[in-house]
Amino acid sequence: MARTVSIGNQDFESIRRENYFYVDKTHFIKEWWECGDSVTLINRPRRFGKTLNMNMLEKFFSVEYAGREDLFQGLCIWEEEKYRALQGTYPVIMLSFAKVKETTYRNAQKKMCQIIASVYNHFCYLLDREKLNEQEKEYFRKISVDMEEYVATDAIGVLSEILFRYYGKKVIVLLDEYDTPMQEAYVNGYWEEIVSFTRSLFNATFKTNPYLERALMTGITRVSRESMFSDLNNLEVVTVTSEKYMDSFGFTEEEMFTALNEFGLSGRKEEVKEWYDGFIFGSISDIYNPWSIINYLDKGKLGLYWINTSSNSLAGKLVRGGSPELKMTMEKLLRGETFAIILDEQIVFSELEQGDEAVWSLLLASGYLKVVQHTFNALLRKEEYELKLTNLEVQVMFERLIEGWFGRCSHVNNAFLKALLMGDLKAMNTYMNKVALQTFSYFDTGANASEQEPERFYHGFVLGMMVELADKYVLTSNRESGFGRYDVMLEPRQGAESLYTSGLEATANNLERDAIIIEFKVQDSDTEAELADTVKEALKQIEEKQYEAILRARGIPAKRIKKYGFAFCGKKVLIGKAG
Repeated sequence: MARTVSIGNQDFESIRRENYFYVDKTHFIKEWWECGDSVTLINRPRRFGKTLNMNMLEKFFSVEYAGREDLFQGLCIWEEEKYRALQGTYPVIMLSFAKVKETTYRNAQKKMCQIIASVYNHFCYLLDREKLNEQEKEYFRKISVDMEEYVATDAIGVLSEILFRYYGKKVIVLLDEYDTPMQEAYVNGYWEEIVSFTRSLFNATFKTNPYLERALMTGITRVSRESMFSDLNNLEVVTVTSEKYMDSFGFTEEEMFTALNEFGLSGRKEEVKEWYDGFIFGSISDIYNPWSIINYLDKGKLGLYWINTSSNSLAGKLVRGGSPELKMTMEKLLRGETFAIILDEQIVFSELEQGDEAVWSLLLASGYLKVVQHTFNALLRKEEYELKLTNLEVQVMFERLIEGWFGRCSHVNNAFLKALLMGDLKAMNTYMNKVALQTFSYFDTGANASEQEPERFYHGFVLGMMVELADKYVLTSNRESGFGRYDVMLEPRQGAESLYTSGLEATANNLERDAIIIEFKVQDSDTEAELADTVKEALKQIEEKQYEAILRARGIPAKRIKKYGFAFCGKKVLIGKAG
């Protein structure tokens, strides 16, 4: 009989006590311990069993669970005498930042202080013991949600010393979801403040703590060493491409197939593989998202389980506000293609809006992308990656995100594209302004994209509208031609098949398709009184920079090259045409 699936249960003790469905990952205990690393940071996507594994480590090592062999009997770790003797022999400090999701720094700091205070409350029994002196007891009483920052950042280090004096052994510190506050700080604009606080906290806990035996941190991202890890030179970082702990998080294909057999679902292996396979850790491929699998086992049917567990707002924000090139690459990914890029797996949050590399690094760490191939370019001294969307569930997520951006005005968008193909300038202006009115405020990511980098914002938005023409036209952006770099160029494909939208298909097939050059300009109110003046400047730039040179070199006659200037001011748009 199949075991009961306990959805969302991250407590190792209750899972083992009630004999709920569990895939044995206790080999992780042995691998981690025998690696001997002082401080380990493991990055894995959300819902990959990080919290359950941390809870398992706590129950295995903590002196408070000494003699609890019932939790581990029958599991692989219990097969070795060495580890049976190790169980329950260390003081363990366990904390999680999973709930630190505040919108201001002050509230985030107080939340972290509250978490530290709850750890102290867990050890409040030490106050009644003679091994603590009055100074240590007084420090205990200082720990609260309103404690001073200097007290909070030293608190785990001080507690380590107290536990060492009490138990006579150095401590193990386990910190789960260390980067949740970092992501919230980035989204809500208090990144510098949270970095300062966590740098001091991590230094006192993991670097200058002489009472630390081992430490393990887990999170989704590898935040750059230059930020809160600048003082930690004893940190072993394990990313999705590392060889360590490759099968400790997520289900291998063998584990997934065994689970399907247990639940009488062995005939559905192929559909499960299509939807939930695809994660790659180190050199092990065919890793499955455990959250999707246990929900599938419980409900016996396909569903968008993983992508609906928490907000994908950060991923959507970054793609929506990304460069035109990023949007075009995303279109390729949605067609099942791969792309190559040089990137660093560490996340520099301050660079997320300055270049695509940091965005792809975050999407890789978050599990939305997988590494098809990974090599070190000795000449460039950088890591090269070939990336692809992880699986069908992830693809559906991005398809829905994009549909959400343009879905509210899809019919207007299609009407605009049809007018563009027909060269109907009046209709282009009518429909483009409707799209802008309905969509611009939503499409703006909230990071002032349309204020700080307005041309980049409008550029990306219009390019996003045009991806439906990709099977009839070669869409390029920001490439050199003539004496400059054009914004967008549409070059007719030779022998192209049908377009996605039937109306567009009919229009494109009934016309000899023109090549199209588009230049974007945001109105400069100091020099351009009207949007019409801005249009003239855009068209003037197309001519002066001779953007059509590359098209003419390919044999496209001048009469088949249409040139448009797009002028923007807030949600107002004016499109003009050369000639």
